[in-house]
Amino acid sequence: MRLIKQNFERDGSGLVTLFPEEPEDMWYAYNLIRPKDLLRASALRRVTTESATGSTSSTRVHTTLTIRVESLDFDPQSSQLHVSGRIAEETKFTKVGQYHTLDLELQRNFTLTKDGDEAWDSVARGIIKESCDPVKSADVWAVVMQEGLANLAVLTGARTVLRQRVEVSIPRKRGGRAGDHDKGLEKFFQTTLDTLLRQIDLNESKPILLASPGFTASSFQKFIIDTATRTGNKALLAQKVNLVVVHSSSGHLHSLNEILQTPEVMARLKDTQYAREGKLMDDFMTLLRKDDRRAWYGPNEVEKAVEKGAVGRGGGVLLISNALFRAQDVTIRRRWVRLVDKVRDVEGGNVRTLSSEHESGKRLDGLGGIAAILTFPLDDLDDDDEGTKAEIPHESTDDVQI
Repeated sequence: MRLIKQNFERDGSGLVTLFPEEPEDMWYAYNLIRPKDLLRASALRRVTTESATGSTSSTRVHTTLTIRVESLDFDPQSSQLHVSGRIAEETKFTKVGQYHTLDLELQRNFTLTKDGDEAWDSVARGIIKESCDPVKSADVWAVVMQEGLANLAVLTGARTVLRQRVEVSIPRKRGGRAGDHDKGLEKFFQTTLDTLLRQIDLNESKPILLASPGFTASSFQKFIIDTATRTGNKALLAQKVNLVVVHSSSGHLHSLNEILQTPEVMARLKDTQYAREGKLMDDFMTLLRKDDRRAWYGPNEVEKAVEKGAVGRGGGVLLISNALFRAQDVTIRRRWVRLVDKVRDVEGGNVRTLSSEHESGKRLDGLGGIAAILTFPLDDLDDDDEGTKAEIPHESTDDVQI
């Protein structure tokens, strides 16, 4: 994402103009744009005109529209963002109050205006800073497989997306029909490799995780190297150093969480956002199992811990899901923004916002979307609560993601 223009007022209102350059930028835009914001972007609008004789004709025109946002629809598979609302500024082709859906596009500016006190809060400004950071964590590819099934996924700085699923029927080894099994397995490997090559850029050097139960992943690695050698594909052969074979309990995508916790993978991904978030959740769960009262989760419990000064300098960590900041109720969002500001700016603690599109964020969502590692133990923070949980905005489950 490229920052074109930024103008913030003292009361927290203001506007930014952003230039999305890659699909990942649409995810940041989805987390940045909220209902009641003003969004200005290029649009394609159908206009109906009536002639003097009463006949009508319909044409599509390119224009620029400003809408008052009412709803957002983000497709994680294609990284497309559709923003709907009522037109806020009259144009040659539209009137104020008409509905329109803006389809934000790569390589096209959009301007976002937020009105009211604290509209551009610390979380919103943090999203801009992170999205425009030129050294965002590199992508990591993963092929989670078992015989006949392969899931190809990409891990970015903010989310994990299933890009393609490969399924090929492989005959079982029966009697003297081992040859049919070998042919089926070779066809499966070839189909998986062809699919992978359509997804990745061989000119880039990024880790490619190959994971499976048994020896399927190591056999696939050998198949890749043999194919590159036989065909003289130097670019593919150069990827040999990026292939990391690890064990998984199954070939399904949910096994990715255990894969990313293995030492060899952690060593390769130690500088990525995914690995850092995963380690924080692991540290939290370890403290929780020890039951030494230094790990607490849930909105009321964490807020009490912050009030008591236990999430500050000296090891205090606040873990909060970015899904909480997508609450449509402004008062709910402000609750979490102020908590984040207090821990970071007043108490001096560490604040980590976990992506709800990564496994670590989903684990945190299961705990109410908020947790904390304390600098000293506290007892009975949950005495007055009866299962109160933070309201996490509903996310579509139509697409398979981690």
